[in-house]
Amino acid sequence: MRLLALASLLALVAPVQAWAQGSVNVYNWSDYIAEDQLKVFEKDTGTKVNYTTYDSNEILDAKLRTGKSGYDIVVPTASPFFVRQLAASLYLPLDKAKLKNWNNLDPEIMAALAKYDPGNAHGIPWMWGTTGIGYNVAEISKRLPDAPVDSLRMIFDPAVVSKFKDCGVMMLDSATDVLPAALKYLGLDPDSKKTEDLAKATDVVKAVRPFIRKFHSSEYINALAGGNICLAFGFSGDVFQARDRAAKAKDKRDIAYAIPKEGSLLWIDVAAIPKDAPNPANALRFLDFLLEPKVAAASSELTGYANGNRAAFALLPKDISGNPLIYPPADVRNRFYTITAGTPEQTRERTRLWTTVKTGR
Repeated sequence: MRLLALASLLALVAPVQAWAQGSVNVYNWSDYIAEDQLKVFEKDTGTKVNYTTYDSNEILDAKLRTGKSGYDIVVPTASPFFVRQLAASLYLPLDKAKLKNWNNLDPEIMAALAKYDPGNAHGIPWMWGTTGIGYNVAEISKRLPDAPVDSLRMIFDPAVVSKFKDCGVMMLDSATDVLPAALKYLGLDPDSKKTEDLAKATDVVKAVRPFIRKFHSSEYINALAGGNICLAFGFSGDVFQARDRAAKAKDKRDIAYAIPKEGSLLWIDVAAIPKDAPNPANALRFLDFLLEPKVAAASSELTGYANGNRAAFALLPKDISGNPLIYPPADVRNRFYTITAGTPEQTRERTRLWTTVKTGR
């Protein structure tokens, strides 16, 4: 009722702001934007934000391909998902003339994203980061004092992972994150689409499957923070969120994150407008809102992820802007890798292999 009254008032006294009525339907990763900023958007525009979350690119991809998802803004990972969805013409091109904050974006991140979206025609970078190892310092040290916490051995070497079965191990439920890391562990091309290479990577994960408590792409945050697990292979910012929650808990525990020395997947999440978005005008206004430095900075502070907004960097606290695990130095970035889309047949094969990992068949 309050929003309806506000909209009516605006219609009477400021017809030029009639665009502010209505809603925008946002489908995003969990814990991925500062919620107080959403309230600011609603207050400033009179546009209600209907906000729902998912925890894997695969879930989002299926909804987009089915069509009529009802979403105005979605946030896929650039590669291989966003680029493959672009090839299927699932997004509207951006009207950059209506994005007054466009110039706030980081040219380096934009250039990386342009490899997948030429001319940055369809999406804006939101957050970026790495995949790596999250762990409970005390519990890991208790079981293996010389644990290789900065190596993929922590996740893929059965002799190591087995040491932590009792205190709990979780792994991302994502073939596109885990199998490339397994390939890297084997010294193979992490972007390999060869059937024989993917089979080898699958065997690596199957070898540690008995020691994995659960595959999930978001639950490990609270599990690490609450002491329900001691080791996770996950996203950098998720582990930092777990660290912060654990530090504030009554029974405090020390959670740490490590970028694997063998290399890490560099990912960029992209905010874009589906081609069948019911409220495309409000979607553009929401994108421009995301481009405001204070919004990006507040969300980085919440998530522990680096953002793609150059103007937001100066607003970040030093424990984020100066953290080499969030904004890594050049020698670490040189070991990052990215993943390309591959053919539909290759995607199906990767999905099939991942299913065999999870089911044990």
